[in-house]
Amino acid sequence: MNSFWKKCGVCKKEIGFQRAYQKCSISSCKKHAFCSVDCWAVHDSVMGHKSAYAEEERSPSAAEFQSKQESSSSQQRPRRRIVVNSPTENSSSPSHSSKGDLPSETLIVVSKLKNYVKAKSGMNTSGDVPDELSNFVRAIVNRAVDEAHKEGRKTLMARDFKNIEIN
Repeated sequence: MNSFWKKCGVCKKEIGFQRAYQKCSISSCKKHAFCSVDCWAVHDSVMGHKSAYAEEERSPSAAEFQSKQESSSSQQRPRRRIVVNSPTENSSSPSHSSKGDLPSETLIVVSKLKNYVKAKSGMNTSGDVPDELSNFVRAIVNRAVDEAHKEGRKTLMARDFKNIEIN
């Protein structure tokens, strides 16, 4: 059993049993405990509450805390497990979207592209270049998504683009 009730939400100092502590008046912050008004003020400045104040409370005794822990652990539901199937080689793209419902909008910031081309080469940029470049970006992103799926991830990362060959 712990020799303290909780740790301060800011400085992590231990708050003992049957000791005064501060809590935030905002209902979503009630689970936090602060060892002093100064620590609560740090919390308030970080959270940016508009009309909050520190409420002084008293921590429970060791026996009260122990009995509450035991009663809550007996009522606790079993943890939910989420099992993710590893991707198969055939499923290159998830079933979330078929080719028909993918957005076909321009993925390139046209003004920045035109500025870059002008600065790099002094050339102007034709109006159909952003659409063609967007198609190129889509093809590369699709390959990178396949790489992420092969590794079983749901997050596209920079490393997924490293081994993609550009023809």
